[in-house]
This record gives sequence, structure tokens and C-alpha cells, in this order.
Amino acid sequence: MKAKGSVFKYGDNVDTDVIIPARYLNSSDPAELASHCMEDIDREFIHKVKKGDIIVANKNFGCGSSREHAPIAIKAAGVSCVIAETFARIFYRNAINIGLPIIECPEAAQTIVAGDEVEIDFDSGLITDVTTGSSWQGQATYLYSWYLQSSQAVFSWNVHWVLDIALQLVRSAISSSGR
Repeated sequence: MKAKGSVFKYGDNVDTDVIIPARYLNSSDPAELASHCMEDIDREFIHKVKKGDIIVANKNFGCGSSREHAPIAIKAAGVSCVIAETFARIFYRNAINIGLPIIECPEAAQTIVAGDEVEIDFDSGLITDVTTGSSWQGQATYLYSWYLQSSQAVFSWNVHWVLDIALQLVRSAISSSGR
């Protein structure tokens, strides 16, 4: 699986309060969150971002609170991947939980500039700056994210199946007891 898009570039310590400001956390609607994504750090982001675009940042992207609103807002805005030197631990986990592809790659994060066209091969973790022709090997996490989501879907299906069987057994027991 691949993604290709234009880059929005940010620096160190982009915290969750600038990804999605706290004043909008009264909503859990992804579209509403997306409409305010990055507005405290980049007022033009939401007007310029297109489906498939990529965020590139330096160190500690997503630091701050533990809320999942931040990766949800980014994903709902249409961003296909976030590349950073490093991610805050809780953002990293939340991104995986909601299926937002993220890749740690210090070399790419330091070199790619705003507006570059970048392509990412999620299967291999290869990041290519189409604008400059440079490539870097990133640490892919998308496969794990896909696996996690697939496992949750299978788990959810199994839970429904078990509950359905249990309900049938209860109904059978009630009808055989003459009630």
C-alpha cells in the first residue's frame, strides 16, 4: 500500500493542544475535529490540506495530553501519514489505535521541506521525496496498525458470534423447561 501527497512541515514538540485545540474537545465527531485541525499552529492548514497529504515534523510530535482527538483530527482531515523524527509515546499508541499511519525517520524528517511531494510505501517503510529524488528507510508501523484493526474486527465478530450462540442456548433452555 502506498500514499503520495504534499507535505505540511512542522518543528519540534507539536503538542496535542495545537493539533486540536482544547476548546473543540466538546465534540467527538471526526469531521468537526478535522475542521479545526492544526489551526493554532497553521491557520491555513485546513483550507489547504487535501486527501492524501502528509505531515512531516521534527522531534516529539504529539506531546501533551493523552486524548485520541489529535490523531482522529489529523486522519479525518485527510492526512495519509505523519512522518517525524520521534513521536510522543501516547500519540504513537493513539495513532496506531485509530489507524493513522505514522513513520519515525529522523533523516527524512530533517530533510523534507514544506510543499515537497512525498511518496510512502507502507509495506517497506520506504519514504521517497519525489521533488528531490531522495529516499530514506523509515520504521513502518502501518502493518501493525492494520493487523490491530483486523484483529479487533475478528474479535468483535467472535464476540457477536459467541453472544448469539449463548442467546440461542438460553432460548432453548427456556423453551424446553416449559416456561
